[in-house]
Amino acid sequence: MSLQSVRAFLSAHAPDIEVMETEARTATVQEAADAHEVVPGQIAKTLTLKVQDEIILLVMGGDTKIDNRKYKDRFKQKPRMLAADEVAQWTGHPVGGVCPFGLPHDMRIFVDRTLQRFETVLPAAGAVNAAIRIEPDRLAELVDAQWVDVARD
Repeated sequence: MSLQSVRAFLSAHAPDIEVMETEARTATVQEAADAHEVVPGQIAKTLTLKVQDEIILLVMGGDTKIDNRKYKDRFKQKPRMLAADEVAQWTGHPVGGVCPFGLPHDMRIFVDRTLQRFETVLPAAGAVNAAIRIEPDRLAELVDAQWVDVARD
């Protein structure tokens, strides 16, 4: 169902973007980078976080980690990631396939500036072996995301 919701979203909003499915498992940043022959930073990992009573998505470079100080300055609390079952409930996607496309719930989406280092990035596409290739600015525009700076330098 998750991959189908991503395909439906892309069909409606970006029909020129194709989902790339691989035989290789791409659930981790390194697996995805190897499978798609890119550097780990180009893998746009999507984190599902709780901010007060709100669930948000944060898309950031695969080679980065959240800077707790920057995150707290921006969101007024420490980062709190959801458990795997909560991630699936909120996003409709399995861990390793989470992306900001085809979501069953409206939620705010944030994209970290670390993705702007690259001409194209590869977020997952609703399955542990699926991704798309997209320009960072188009990714943010497509999902109405806000740019943030919350990654470690």
